[in-house]
Amino acid sequence: MAEPSWQEVLRVRLAERNEREAVFAGIIEQYRRLAQQTKLLKERNASLLRAVNTVKGNPNASTVLLASTGEENPVQAAYISSLESQISSLRDELATVYKTQSQNSQRLLSMNETLREKEELIRIEAESHRRAKEELAVVKKKVDQHNELMAEKDRTVQILHDEISTLQLELGQIEERNQTLSRDNAKLLQRWLDAKQAEANRMNEANQFYEEMRTRSGNAERLHNSQHPTKKDGVSSPKGRTADLTPNG
Repeated sequence: MAEPSWQEVLRVRLAERNEREAVFAGIIEQYRRLAQQTKLLKERNASLLRAVNTVKGNPNASTVLLASTGEENPVQAAYISSLESQISSLRDELATVYKTQSQNSQRLLSMNETLREKEELIRIEAESHRRAKEELAVVKKKVDQHNELMAEKDRTVQILHDEISTLQLELGQIEERNQTLSRDNAKLLQRWLDAKQAEANRMNEANQFYEEMRTRSGNAERLHNSQHPTKKDGVSSPKGRTADLTPNG
């Protein structure tokens, strides 16, 4: 909840001051009118007193009081009538003032009640504002913690990314070495197969030579036997014995 600006605070305070001062505006106006009426009455009384003094200074005037009849002076009667009229008017004015004062008192009580309610509302809003500030502080703290956590996670992700890049590089190097080793193994295997093939060929040639030698030896023995018959016991003479040669001699 945002705090009100100083212009708004000043406007509210001026409005409250004008409202407080306006409570007695009616009473002040009534007293002002009463003061004006009193001034006019004083001037009228002074004028009447001057008229009475003028009559007293002229005993032959028609308005002189007759001692034999006891009748009142017309000026005095007019003066009394004017005073009674003024008294009645003042009573009416006073009744109006009392009525206005009573109304203003009621208005003052009502405004005091309204002021009390507004003060209570202000207190409630201030409490709400205080709680909102506390909640905002808690939320800001949580946001800061969340930002720190996200920053830590970002750092962890960056570290993992670097490790993955390193592992990928190492994996590429290992794959390259494996390919090199595979090619070397293929070459070695081919060389071994070639060597074994050559050895097999030599063995075949040796076996073939051996067979040829055996065949030749058999043929020679049969030829010798046909040319030199054996003795009675079946043993040939030493000269006619042929060696049984093997491929190794």
